[in-house]
Amino acid sequence: MLRLTTLSLALVMGVMPPLAAQSPGSRPGYPRVSLGAGMGYYSGFGIQVRGMISEFAPGFPLRARLGIEHASVGAGDALGAREVFINDATNGTPKKSGRTWGFKLDLMYPMSVLSLPRSHVFGGLRYAHFTGNFVFVGGNEDFDIRSTNWGFGGGVESYFSVSPRVDLVLTTGLDYFLSSTLSGHDTSYSPDGTAVNPRQDFTYSDADAVVGQPKLEPTLMLGFNYNF
Repeated sequence: MLRLTTLSLALVMGVMPPLAAQSPGSRPGYPRVSLGAGMGYYSGFGIQVRGMISEFAPGFPLRARLGIEHASVGAGDALGAREVFINDATNGTPKKSGRTWGFKLDLMYPMSVLSLPRSHVFGGLRYAHFTGNFVFVGGNEDFDIRSTNWGFGGGVESYFSVSPRVDLVLTTGLDYFLSSTLSGHDTSYSPDGTAVNPRQDFTYSDADAVVGQPKLEPTLMLGFNYNF
């Protein structure tokens, strides 16, 4: 009986370590999360914050990333915007500014690019909200032109280790946005040719020519990621 008990304990002790190693609580945590920020060029000076999820399962190569960004961009032609959306007055000193708020949802795949370490190619959906502000000092005009644009884009991103948890990140890419309705004051022009309260005989192509809504936008950013 003692010999049987000893043999049973030995078998249990021999089996328990492999079972423990396979238990959910002892394996590496999946998925893994990182947060980061970057700044650089995005049709103008831009900043971005982002969150990324990787290693959904052992051996699964794709990563998913959501980025939120803000950029100062060109607003367009102030005199042309007033003529197309407001009136054909010419008085006042024009001032203008533009900005976009954007969201990016990407899938990323590891791939060696130009021998850069830990490189990924990425691609996904884009969403941008553009606002161009036009002020005519002394001309009693201050108005915004807005658009909301969907698009898609892609690029290459490389990681350089600074510490076990922090990476320096270099991102290059190109985004393309679809045409969207341009609205300002009480006037709007749509890509399908419809318009609300258009000025004179202006069309969507005229409005698009004088407003800096996002179209084909290159990206070059430098930032960091913190890996939890």
